[in-house]
Amino acid sequence: MKDDNFFDRVYEVVKLVPRGRVTSYGAIAKYLGTVGSSRMVGWAMNSSHAHTAAIPAHRVVNRLGLLTGKNHFGGSTLMQNLLEAEGVKVVDDQVINFEDVFWDPIVELQM
Repeated sequence: MKDDNFFDRVYEVVKLVPRGRVTSYGAIAKYLGTVGSSRMVGWAMNSSHAHTAAIPAHRVVNRLGLLTGKNHFGGSTLMQNLLEAEGVKVVDDQVINFEDVFWDPIVELQM
């Protein structure tokens, strides 16, 4: 990840999140060595729809497994629908069994 553009670095990580798994804004920030920039990761996700490559932004949730970015998905249930299509269970905007489906880039990509 030699790209100097923070949003592009975020997108490269998000593209690695497997189907049926989720990660968090904070986990991505920590992986990128920018602890405390979770909100910037969120801004990157909000802008991802304008990116030329497909970015699976629906796989990024907050640290508690809440679908805090759902308002940026055209319809109020689109984020949930996309996750459920991949086998992730969501109830009341909360990922069920969050710990089981959580994908930590620091662990999975072993810096």
